[in-house]
Amino acid sequence: MVNRQNPPRKSMERALAEAEIPRNEAPPELLRELVAHLRQNRTQLREEWLRRIAETRLLTAMTKEEIFAEATSVYDSYVEALETGTFEALQAYARNLSERIIPRGVETHEVIGIVLLLRDVLARSLFAKYQADSEKLNRILDAYEPAANRIANTVAVGFVQERERVIRQQQEAIRELSTPVLQVRERLLILPIIGVIDPQRARQLTEQLLRGIRTNRAKVVVIDITGVAAMDVTVANHLVQTVEASRLLGATVIVTGLSPEIAQTLVTIGVDLGKMNTVGDLQGGIEQAERLLGYKVVPLSDSREAD
Repeated sequence: MVNRQNPPRKSMERALAEAEIPRNEAPPELLRELVAHLRQNRTQLREEWLRRIAETRLLTAMTKEEIFAEATSVYDSYVEALETGTFEALQAYARNLSERIIPRGVETHEVIGIVLLLRDVLARSLFAKYQADSEKLNRILDAYEPAANRIANTVAVGFVQERERVIRQQQEAIRELSTPVLQVRERLLILPIIGVIDPQRARQLTEQLLRGIRTNRAKVVVIDITGVAAMDVTVANHLVQTVEASRLLGATVIVTGLSPEIAQTLVTIGVDLGKMNTVGDLQGGIEQAERLLGYKVVPLSDSREAD
């Protein structure tokens, strides 16, 4: 009988490995008969499946037309996988489908849900067709269920892999936005840091800053950590290394916005703050940077009097 319980979550590789069904376990004539039944009743079974999808309120982020088009493609791919016993085309389609619907807000449970619904709709049609011949029904189900389970695994794994790829891209984009290297003047960069700095973000910060120094041929960099409440010893050491690495590239680093807590951490790890160029706030840091670059800071009132 068809098991309607979702399987426990496993690693993607293990799920696929356990779903491997030898092609010769199912007699060819049974598979041919099964595939012929699904093709002959394609319209009716697809409509029943679409009705069940609507009843369970899955894929609500998509229009009815979009659901119909995708359901048709999924159904045909499903039947093709049953007929050929190969799943490469289905895997490719699952990835392609995931690329299209993940940006629409479709969740993993929805994709798994519609595939399991299709599995059950097709199984019910087999029960109805062969209810008078229990022996043949059992043989048909023995041919259908292993392949149907593997199809469900294939689609689910493809969707999860694509979703994880999208999440990684989004996380990378967020990290890029959270540590922007800004060019304020020629040869002057500002790196405002806000939020928690963990070792991974500290490494990314250093990479972005050094890349920015080289690309913009910067001579002075202002690192503002006003928005950083605290940092541990590991990250504090990384900050010191970032300052030293920037110096090796020919850039002077001015650190602004040091809190008493962060200053205490730097002292604890043995950093001589006398050797680190620090200024109280960002405005003072920019003014000092401009002096180092040879710009003359003129008060606004003086410039008006000159006019």
